[in-house]
Amino acid sequence: MNRLWTLLLLLVTAACTTLPTTQQAEAPPPAPREFRAAWVATVANIDWPSRSALPVAQQQAEIVAILDRAQQLRLNAIVLQVRPGADAIYPSALEPWSEYLSGEQGKPPEPFYDPLALWIALAHERGLQLHAWINPYRARHSSARSPLAATHISNTHPEAVRTYGDSLWMDPAEPAARQQTLDVVADLVQRYDLDGVHLDDYFYPYPVAAPTGAAATASGPIELDFPDLPAWTRYLEGGGTLTRADWRRSQVNLLIAALYRNVHQTKPWLLFGISPFGLGRPDHRAPGITGFSQYDSLYADAETWLANGWVDYLAPQLYWPIEQKPQAFATLLDSWGKENVLGRHLWPGLYTSRIDSTAKSWPAQEILNQIALARQHSGSRGHLHFSMVALLQNRQGIGELLQAQAYASTALIPASPWLAQDAPAAPTLQLQDGAMRLQIHAGPGTAAQWYAVWKRFDSGWRFFSQSATRDLVDLSADPRWGPARGVVISAVDRTGNEGPRVAAPPLP
Repeated sequence: MNRLWTLLLLLVTAACTTLPTTQQAEAPPPAPREFRAAWVATVANIDWPSRSALPVAQQQAEIVAILDRAQQLRLNAIVLQVRPGADAIYPSALEPWSEYLSGEQGKPPEPFYDPLALWIALAHERGLQLHAWINPYRARHSSARSPLAATHISNTHPEAVRTYGDSLWMDPAEPAARQQTLDVVADLVQRYDLDGVHLDDYFYPYPVAAPTGAAATASGPIELDFPDLPAWTRYLEGGGTLTRADWRRSQVNLLIAALYRNVHQTKPWLLFGISPFGLGRPDHRAPGITGFSQYDSLYADAETWLANGWVDYLAPQLYWPIEQKPQAFATLLDSWGKENVLGRHLWPGLYTSRIDSTAKSWPAQEILNQIALARQHSGSRGHLHFSMVALLQNRQGIGELLQAQAYASTALIPASPWLAQDAPAAPTLQLQDGAMRLQIHAGPGTAAQWYAVWKRFDSGWRFFSQSATRDLVDLSADPRWGPARGVVISAVDRTGNEGPRVAAPPLP
């Protein structure tokens, strides 16, 4: 019996060799790290589904096509809009089905399926993160056409909803509105295997001009004020002393702080991110930067969110070309970096959909140049494309350019050490099928979300990543680089922590 145990131990040792801590000449370099994502908008059928009331089979085929394209481009995350306007693209007891799926608010897909569950499962199979993007306050988009369902917040809590311009908005200062969003996010986080929760730039709505014929000021048309007088009156009668603008910002801050706390109490590893308008508060701007103030008009105090650590990543929407000096890309990114005193992730949003067929179209090279600039910034290791449709349509060959240049290899998501630091244990590796495949056996403890794979060819090391749901590595010769001479693998958890590297047995 002792001889048997000794033989088994020798076999395990031969099948798996952990690299020494000190890197040797033959050891691979560090894994590339970069968050590469695309927004997938469901509102007004911008990205998915391509039209309202699309048959279920076509909806599902479009999901596969989008995720296949994301994997082909070597993205590592999708930010999917799951709540375009107090509705849902998944079965919910809190809000009605979105009309952008079935054509009628409150009507489920027929035949029935859970779109969000399918998105998550197929994304994870491809090694992609899936972040659920919600609009925290929009209650009805101007593109909506079907009647409001009985379960819509405008019917269940009409006191919390306001008409502003041609849309409906939940009043951020109404407790029922805040609680609705908190409940929706809690439900999403509890029921779905998400990798992140994401808010966009809509807090108080963007200003709407007064109707034609109304008086104007020297600076332009009069803007309609958001109709939150009932909540404001209650605040004043209760002894409140803040200005109305500061009070509005405080109401948004209450939601952001509560969301961050609640998300991590349920799932500590989950990323919570916000993509605010790209210009910060006016008194924090660099010289020469001008333009719309989200701080004064949307009442979004993004600088405070960063300072208090209420986000795991901030994705300011830097939707201007590099040479546009009043909104200079590099200057804005640097300004946001200076606000990021806690070192959270700073991943700018890129306006990739500005590559189009209009006279205002950007050249595809603009996006590559912006990625290059972001990579030069020490605090920015990622970016998001708005939106997936431009990549799916390969406008001006943007896909080939990204694959050949910016995304020549896959990349792991940057680690989030403030969320977790326990890395997965080393896997064990075993050659199969005449050394044509490598079997990965997960180690104990912290679960792996991805495997980082280095293959050594005659030309050097090449990096790959794959979902931990795939436990086999193909070792057949690569048409570009020939046969692999060696393989090194490590396990990576869902917050990006990498475990010990393991070398495969010698390849024939």
